[in-house]
Amino acid sequence: MLYWAAVFFVIALIAGLFGFAGIAGSAAWIAQVLFVVFLVLFVLSLIFGRRSPIA
Repeated sequence: MLYWAAVFFVIALIAGLFGFAGIAGSAAWIAQVLFVVFLVLFVLSLIFGRRSPIA
């Protein structure tokens, strides 16, 4: 997921460089959403992934 956030960020940079403001804004928004989702899932996996089995 972090890979796709980086891909959309690069797309936003390239589109902004060529003057496509609408595409750049949309790609940047998608990259930001994907990055936040990645962070939330990463923190949840850190919290819940380290549990020891109840025995």
